[in-house]
Amino acid sequence: MGFPRASGILLHISSLPSEFGIGDFGPASYLFIDYLKSAGQKYWQILPIGPPGYGNSPYNCLSAFAGNTAFISPKLLAAEGLLPKSFAKPRADGIAAAASMKIETIRPAFEIFKQTSDEQLKAEFRRFCDENGFWLEDYALYQVIKSRSGQAAWINWEAGLRDRDEGALAAVRTDEEDAIEREKFFQFIFFRQWDALRRYAAKNGVGIIGDVPLYVAHDSADVWASPRNFKLNEDGTPRVVAGVPPDYFSKTGQRWGNPIYEWEKMRDEGFGWWIMRLHFNLRLFDAVRIDHFIGFTRAWEVPGTDKTAENGRWAAVPGRELFYALRQALGDLKFIAEDLGDVTPEVEALRDDFGLPGMRVLQFSFGGDAGNIHLPHNYVQNTVVYTGTHDNETAVGWRMARRKGGGAGALKHCLKYLDSDGRQIHRDFIRAVYASAGNLAIVPMQDVLGLDNRARMNLPGTIDGNWEWRCKPGDFSGKTAKALRELSELFGR
Repeated sequence: MGFPRASGILLHISSLPSEFGIGDFGPASYLFIDYLKSAGQKYWQILPIGPPGYGNSPYNCLSAFAGNTAFISPKLLAAEGLLPKSFAKPRADGIAAAASMKIETIRPAFEIFKQTSDEQLKAEFRRFCDENGFWLEDYALYQVIKSRSGQAAWINWEAGLRDRDEGALAAVRTDEEDAIEREKFFQFIFFRQWDALRRYAAKNGVGIIGDVPLYVAHDSADVWASPRNFKLNEDGTPRVVAGVPPDYFSKTGQRWGNPIYEWEKMRDEGFGWWIMRLHFNLRLFDAVRIDHFIGFTRAWEVPGTDKTAENGRWAAVPGRELFYALRQALGDLKFIAEDLGDVTPEVEALRDDFGLPGMRVLQFSFGGDAGNIHLPHNYVQNTVVYTGTHDNETAVGWRMARRKGGGAGALKHCLKYLDSDGRQIHRDFIRAVYASAGNLAIVPMQDVLGLDNRARMNLPGTIDGNWEWRCKPGDFSGKTAKALRELSELFGR
């Protein structure tokens, strides 16, 4: 696929303004779409919306299909009569605590739903369960057992449940029927609120770009329910895990810990799981960013018991066959290839042969020579260009870090290239990507607002303090909207 010449903003749902400590699908999300429209923006890009596991990372989810119920809006539930008008509004410090308290806030909605006389709503719920049974049944069961097991990873459950003994599972289904139904109900509400938000976005000319991680977490409903899709030992532990080899930045490489797919088995079965997964996501979004696209050509397989990635080895991945199958099943592949990192000719060929736009990041361009592929004069049209991503510093933070510490050469190059004094570096960055040949320019909201690294979303390789940043009420101002609209019009976006 290719994008028309356009621009958009990167802002995760959790970063929307909220009195609950974590953003949701409520009034602020609609206000943001209004802001995008007034700013002349055609796209809203978000991060994965699944239920986060360890580290609260949206890239380490408990399911490849389920939604993060902390994004459900209590206000919208109250408007429907599924919560009292005067529901409690507890606050907590930190996104994990805020998410937990939010879920407790909406918990009474299930009991109210069970007593409702709204037969249409009940019919919608039954239809949702029927249409999503291929993942919903296992996910609801997984969440209930996980709760009963003190939130332990499935690998540490009692053997019968860990190994999916039918007798053990049947007993849970009987004993926990109400709890299982509650899990299904909140997934129903999640996707119901999401669908309404997406319809509003479409009505206002805003497309939504989702994000699909290549790998799933070992502690996930997907691995527990379908262990045959992954390279596991008989006891469920990973034979090998994903990572990247040692390089200039890390002498021991990176051990991510995600289980590796049984690619050959998946190929023999027609890549059915992948087709289901991406078809599901393309129903939710107008386009999807595929994280770690490089991993569709080869995988760095690290022995499961190793603590570092040093002893890994490269293993081939049948990515070309997968994408042929996806194109045959899904038609036009509305994907963005996250092709950052060690891009080989095989990666470029896979991306280009299927017509997928790659990514370029302005922050990566400075300090080298004129041939750097991330410099705007080297962009090609079928590219999505960013000032930075969720893993980067903010533009202002990038400049401040290079003024105070290392990287003076990169900053000097940057200011010369942009013909800038650096005082409004975020605006200079935005102008540079807007002026480029890349068809789609995406700017993190932090750069629109000119914020420093205190607003950084994620620092790769760390756990604490990530995913916390959130907009303030009033950040969606007419002043920044006007500036973006003028730039969009100036550069034909």
